[in-house]
Amino acid sequence: MKKKLLIVFLLSLFQTGFANLKVTENQKLAATCKVWGFLKYYHPNVANGNFNWDEELFKILPKVEEAKTDIEFSNAIEKWITSLGKVKAYKAEISNEEVDYFDKNFDLSWTQNTAFFSKSLSQKLKFIEQNKIQGKQYYVEEGVEFRNEVEYTEFDDKDKNFRLLLLFRFWNYVEYFFPYKYQMDQNWDLTLIEFLPRTINPVSETDYYLSLKELSAKLNDSHALFGANKLFDFFGRHGIPFDFKIIDNKAVVVGFKNESLSKIDDIRIGDVITKIEGRSIEDLIKENQKYIEGSNYDAILNKIDYPIFFGNTDTSAIEFTRNNKTETKTIHKYLYNDLKINYENNSKKYKFLENNTGYANLAVLTPDDVPAMMEQFKNCKAIIFDIRNYPQGTNFAIAEYLNPQPKDFVKSIDADLSSPGRYIWRKDDGTCGKINPDYYKGNVILLVNEKSISHSEFTAMTLQVAPKATVIGSQTAGSDGRSYRFEILKGIWTSFTTYGVFYPDKKETQRIGIVPDIEVKPSILGIQQGKDEILDRAILFANTLK
Repeated sequence: MKKKLLIVFLLSLFQTGFANLKVTENQKLAATCKVWGFLKYYHPNVANGNFNWDEELFKILPKVEEAKTDIEFSNAIEKWITSLGKVKAYKAEISNEEVDYFDKNFDLSWTQNTAFFSKSLSQKLKFIEQNKIQGKQYYVEEGVEFRNEVEYTEFDDKDKNFRLLLLFRFWNYVEYFFPYKYQMDQNWDLTLIEFLPRTINPVSETDYYLSLKELSAKLNDSHALFGANKLFDFFGRHGIPFDFKIIDNKAVVVGFKNESLSKIDDIRIGDVITKIEGRSIEDLIKENQKYIEGSNYDAILNKIDYPIFFGNTDTSAIEFTRNNKTETKTIHKYLYNDLKINYENNSKKYKFLENNTGYANLAVLTPDDVPAMMEQFKNCKAIIFDIRNYPQGTNFAIAEYLNPQPKDFVKSIDADLSSPGRYIWRKDDGTCGKINPDYYKGNVILLVNEKSISHSEFTAMTLQVAPKATVIGSQTAGSDGRSYRFEILKGIWTSFTTYGVFYPDKKETQRIGIVPDIEVKPSILGIQQGKDEILDRAILFANTLK
């Protein structure tokens, strides 16, 4: 039903037909955004850097505003395109090389929507597509690195043109260079239409910046990020000195950023926080999850501390439960530098557990440690690899000990810069493992959860192909591939995934993540009792294979 409504809505953008009928500001600017981005990456005289493309946008916007009908709009755009110079027709060389295209994101059919564009404008856009730039892209390079954008000394958020430039740049970055665009909950065209009004006429400065945070969250990508200093004015700069996990819509204390500061307010592991400033954690989650970039709900909950627990004051009143007793108290919050977070992980890299089971913490294990570890574990009945963290690049070194021969474990797609929006399956992603008749023949157990993201998930995929591998835990963050962080305009940062990672059979990992064979999630009681229930379940499996 949702898809049908979406199609109707998108059609309504051009529903009246091309007949000199009035068009709205939203319709005109949505179409201008798409044309501007298309020309930026396809027109030979634009994609090679011959024009100041921001300045061209600023020049066409007043003419777009003046256009009252679809005919006037098409005429303005067509004259603009003509002013960019002649596009020469060329004959594409016929290649004998077979290319395996990934086209789930690739769709330029909108250029032929003659219900809104004039026939001659559609023909002009089609001709540009067919005779696109043949050399290097000026605004993007291999591997997806945006370059040669005009840099400004500051982002003037009071200037509508600058706000539109920010939206147009970002929307087109995603349109052409986000491999998982097709997996978003909301169609990207519809997202443009939704956020244009908040760009053109923001209710307030705060609402404008929050709209950009929401826009970033629409990618449904745990790698995505939107950052601006002015967001601190809304969410605040004071944070808590402890870590928590959302369980049953409650915030359960699971660790400390700074234990000494936490002790000042007698914060203990297992405390169950139910309210902040009189508002339930459940209500705060519902209100703020739209601002959190995450591929799935567990990933969103893992990142929701910022909007819920940060603030502009250095104290907060909380309601919490301890030993079945509910109390209220005021806790202190601190500026980031005052938290003095200790990021060092002093855990043992590897150790023996009960009943001849090995355990490796991949957060601290290094490739140089692997040979000695595997020598010690070679006679273990099982090895548990803990990937509920960010590993140190040990996956290939470990895989050489776990497999009798090289194994395929991944299939990737890269942006096709000759046809932006299209992706290409890599011919050779390589393998993991090597010919090793003396490989480890015991059970391989992988521990994952929502903190397993990107290289953590890639590591799990690498080790998952071992002959006797079992994944235990919960859904991972669902965002594999390269995370690219960049500045859209001065002081406005963002990031998202720029190449796609799949299983060898081309099954998605984005949003889905690494699916456990045995699902286990921590419970409030388990945390209060000091248990690691996922590790406990892994030990039980190592002993019983059940």
